[in-house]
Amino acid sequence: MERNVSLEEISDGRLYSSNDMVKTDCNGCEGCSKCCHGMGDSIVLDPFDVFRLCSGLDTTFEMLMSGAVRLNVVDGIVLPDLAMDAEEACTFLDKNGRCSIHQFRPGFCRMFPLGRIYENGSFSYFLQVHECPYPGKTKVKVRKWIDTPDIKLYEKFVNDWHYYLKSFQGIISTCDDERKLKDISMFVLKEFYMKPYDIKKSFFEQFYERMENAVSLKW
Repeated sequence: MERNVSLEEISDGRLYSSNDMVKTDCNGCEGCSKCCHGMGDSIVLDPFDVFRLCSGLDTTFEMLMSGAVRLNVVDGIVLPDLAMDAEEACTFLDKNGRCSIHQFRPGFCRMFPLGRIYENGSFSYFLQVHECPYPGKTKVKVRKWIDTPDIKLYEKFVNDWHYYLKSFQGIISTCDDERKLKDISMFVLKEFYMKPYDIKKSFFEQFYERMENAVSLKW
C-alpha cells in the first residue's frame, strides 16, 4: 500500500539496507501492543505472508478468509489484509495483548516501525519515527529485526512482487474495460493466494514458477 507522504514528514531522513543498524529494538515491547491496534486495512498480505500463516496455523487461505483475513482493493487490485476486531485490535492478539502468531507474523509486522521506499527498480528501508511510542529504543541490524531466513531471497521476492503489482496498476490506470479489470484482479488473487502452495516445498521456488507463467500472459 502506497502512502502519499514525504520522507521528511515521517522518517529520520536516512535510508537503510538490511546490513545497517537502526534504532528499532523495543525490548520485546514489554506488553505494549499499540502497533497492533487501529491499523484498519493497512496490513496488506503478500503471498509469502499467506504461505507462512497457512503453514504456521496448519490451515488454508479459504479458512483464513473466514475471519482473520479479509479482502480489500489496494491501488486498484483486490488483495488480502489482516482483519481487526470490533475494538480495532488485530484478531491474532491474545488476551494479554501479545501476538499469538509471532513466529510466522506477516512481513509488515516484522518490519515495523520500518517502511520501504521503492526507487529505480529496487527498494530501501526507512525508519518511521512517529509510529512506535516505546521510549529508549536501541539499535539492531535491520536483517535481525526483520527476522526472516534467506533475507536476500526474501528481499528479491518483496521487490519482484511490488513491481509485478505495479505493472498491473499501470494497466488498470489506463483501462476502461470493466471485465478486463475484474479478470486482472481475480487472476492475481487466484494464482498467488487461493491456489494452494505445498508447505513442504520452498515457497520461493513455487512463487517464481507462478510468476514465470503469469508474465507470459498478455493483458
